[in-house]
Amino acid sequence: MKKFFKLIFFILLTALVTCSSKDKKVSVIQEKDLELQMIDAYEEGYKELERGDVIFAAKKFNEAELLYPQSEWAPKSVLMAAYAFYSQNYYPRAVSELERFISKYPNHQNLDYAYFLLAMCHYESIVDEKKDLEPLLLSKKKFEYVIEKYPNTDFAQDAKFKINLIQDVLASKEMYIGRYYLKKKKWVAAINRFKNVLNYYETTIFVEEALHRLVETNYKIGLTEEAEKYANLLGYNYQSSEWYEESYKVFNRDYKVSSEIKKDKESVFRRFKKLFQ
Repeated sequence: MKKFFKLIFFILLTALVTCSSKDKKVSVIQEKDLELQMIDAYEEGYKELERGDVIFAAKKFNEAELLYPQSEWAPKSVLMAAYAFYSQNYYPRAVSELERFISKYPNHQNLDYAYFLLAMCHYESIVDEKKDLEPLLLSKKKFEYVIEKYPNTDFAQDAKFKINLIQDVLASKEMYIGRYYLKKKKWVAAINRFKNVLNYYETTIFVEEALHRLVETNYKIGLTEEAEKYANLLGYNYQSSEWYEESYKVFNRDYKVSSEIKKDKESVFRRFKKLFQ
């Protein structure tokens, strides 16, 4: 009887192991099949990206992610979809993909690139910095995050350069508004704008003009000592500049700057391409 039960137990155990082995084989085959489908979708997306059909390319990258979400290529597919949208100025859709990537893969090795590309999306969506500050401030915040979290990367170096450009744009806005107030004879408002340039954008090219405008405005309203203070500061630091000469003329009863946001997709793509080829 015991032998009979042992025989039955052995048969059942053998059957279970066989079934388990078959299940594993099926699972491996299915996994390989999904991986092949994912690779095909990814490669098709990459080809369409190079051809310029970014909408279809992004669709294929998203498909690759969905086909095999546990694969190491799934997060890369999200980044590729984001870059596809970015490359043709579909900034809101690129931002959406990047924010999803950051949320879903918070420890991914390419997180530095995701944050950098997110900052670039805000940076390049600036249309008129004199009317809309939000993209400027958002991009500045994102670039500062890249510098803080990834200080030893190429992205941090590029972010520093972009922040300098943003500072120039923000300073130019202060100067633009200050000049407007000056024309309208709103002296205090004008002075406050020019002081903002000195206090917050002291490394920009607009500091010299801001000093001159403070000389000019204070002199106009009779604050001669204040005017002389700024004239001395201008002379001490920028004696050979045209703005110092203009300030000198103010005291003898005699009495312009743009910056632009540059598109930088080509250099971004060169570095990005190395990651996922």
